[in-house]
Amino acid sequence: MKPVGEEPVLLAELKPGRPQRYDWKSSCETWSVAFSPDGAWFAWSQGHCVVKLIPWPLREPELCKAPERKSRSSKAEARSRAVAKEKTLECGQIVWGLAFSAWPAAEEGDTDPACTVGLPCLILATGLNDGQIKVWEVQTGHLLFSLLGHEDVVRDLSFAPNGSLILVSASRDKTLRVWDLSRDGRQVQVLSGHVQWVYCCSISPDCSMLCSAAGEKSALLWSMRSYALIRRLEGHQSSVVSCDFSPDSALLVTASYDACVIMWDPYTGEQLRTLRHVPLHSALDDSSEVHTSSLRSVCFSPEGLYLATVADDRLLRIWALELRSPVAFAPMTNGLCCMYFPHGGFIATGTRDGHVQFWTAPRVLSSLKHLCRKALRTFLTTYQVLALPIPRKLKEFLTYRTF
Repeated sequence: MKPVGEEPVLLAELKPGRPQRYDWKSSCETWSVAFSPDGAWFAWSQGHCVVKLIPWPLREPELCKAPERKSRSSKAEARSRAVAKEKTLECGQIVWGLAFSAWPAAEEGDTDPACTVGLPCLILATGLNDGQIKVWEVQTGHLLFSLLGHEDVVRDLSFAPNGSLILVSASRDKTLRVWDLSRDGRQVQVLSGHVQWVYCCSISPDCSMLCSAAGEKSALLWSMRSYALIRRLEGHQSSVVSCDFSPDSALLVTASYDACVIMWDPYTGEQLRTLRHVPLHSALDDSSEVHTSSLRSVCFSPEGLYLATVADDRLLRIWALELRSPVAFAPMTNGLCCMYFPHGGFIATGTRDGHVQFWTAPRVLSSLKHLCRKALRTFLTTYQVLALPIPRKLKEFLTYRTF
């Protein structure tokens, strides 16, 4: 892979369609953005207790000029696009977290787009200010049910990518909770171990691990099979606020207020690389306060070769996996979150003023070596790779130790 140095181009910007109605703190921010796994829907917590569900691609002229992006065809995606209409979800509380489910595999010949709990459908979970989690059916915009249990803000949500309808929630009540939506939203487990607000949770693509980040200098890694704590990942100098797994589950990144992203091997707990966010202009070094590069969000690209980060220094950065410095920058004001489009080519970012911006992202043809590594690491742990009777350099490549 050759790094692409083209700067991200702003393709479109969405703004709230209503004036601010509330005076209390955290009423208008876009704390979360999300794409559905099939790329057919975009969800946006636009503030004012409202979530917008928007069919993708957008119809704005800015996006019409961009190169056409082809995505994987599927019965579920085709069914979604056929009747897709923009929807407004009135949540009644400030919305902090958003997560789409994976689309459960429909039975052969199933063409009914209506959803009842337990049947194949695409759903969206929303984490609210009062500790509720409201679960919506995307196709109709109907509220399916509310999950009760958290005692404070539900800051983040993560669905198991295997379509099992297992949902993990992270809350300011210092716990994570595991819910089974296929069993009427039954609470399966409460995970305790954090001593500060939990900001973020992420389930690995192979559904074996869960990472959680709180207002602490360490992130916690949990087993999704036993829900036991595997290890603490210690290395940051300030609160860890965001985390994400690579598409093959072989890497984990954590972002912190210490202005660093640490790349980990989640199986061994080893730190593989640290990406430091330094001011774009050296003149800022002496005059800026320490927190100007505090990180807000980090995410992997779909092919696993890039990272995107949003920081308080008003920059969106894109990093190539094997480099220690960004390959591209984009100026953005008051960024809070970022997410890649599932098929690559775009990044969505949310801001404090309730806006969403869509940026171009580097598109790269993965090398055959990386594709083979990604395929192998999807089902082999680091320890299993190290036990293979293969040359040492090949083991280092397969375990991401060569950069």
